[in-house]
Amino acid sequence: MFSTDLSKLIPSFLNFSKKLLVARWRSLVVLLIGVYLPLQIFSLLTLEVWKNEAGFPWDVPILLAVHSTAGPQLDVIAVTLAQFGKIEIVLPVVCVIALVLLIQKRWRSLTYLLTTEIGSAIINGTAKQFMHRVRPHLWEWESLVSEPSFSFPSAHSMASMTLVAVLVILTWGSVWCWVVSIAGSLFVLGIGWTRLYLGVHFPSDILAGWMVSIGWAIGVSLVIRPHLTKDTIVSKTPPAEETTLLPEETQLIGEE
Repeated sequence: MFSTDLSKLIPSFLNFSKKLLVARWRSLVVLLIGVYLPLQIFSLLTLEVWKNEAGFPWDVPILLAVHSTAGPQLDVIAVTLAQFGKIEIVLPVVCVIALVLLIQKRWRSLTYLLTTEIGSAIINGTAKQFMHRVRPHLWEWESLVSEPSFSFPSAHSMASMTLVAVLVILTWGSVWCWVVSIAGSLFVLGIGWTRLYLGVHFPSDILAGWMVSIGWAIGVSLVIRPHLTKDTIVSKTPPAEETTLLPEETQLIGEE
């Protein structure tokens, strides 16, 4: 009897498992590529910097290669562009987006925005204090910028990547997603270039900042789920899920 039941259970299980994986394959791919791989890369970078503060063999050569293009005009461009990665610029932008989401009653998206941005800032501050990596001093850069904090990971890179990742997720499924992706990629790369050009970060600082920001932003989106419907931040009418807890969320906090 046991063998008979088992012969029925196994095909039933395989059929169910197949349907479940087919239904959830996108989430699994996102989890693998969007969360695991970035965090794995960040972990490897962190481990190497922890063991050897000098970092990777390619850190210094890349810095020197970028600095070899230095000139008065590029100095001005780099210093100006770097300002857009500062908290003084990023914070007002986040506040404006938050206000728009609040007015539009997109509370789930607003919760996602605030959780991701605040969490990113906490991760960056904690990692810097934990790692205590000093900034590169291959040439005199203090005359152009003042950077008193530690180096790993890059706060500018994390702030820019987190903001762009959040906007991509909030506009997912709309034509604006492509606009944000293209413009955001140029912005993120531009900010990263300024950190190398000015000599205030090693390349591994920037790469680590990008990776942990991507992993965090996508990971939080899988929990808060701001992408429940095809409606996006640019839609006129918010879906019900934006202002109402899902059944499983209500159950978790014990509300009737």
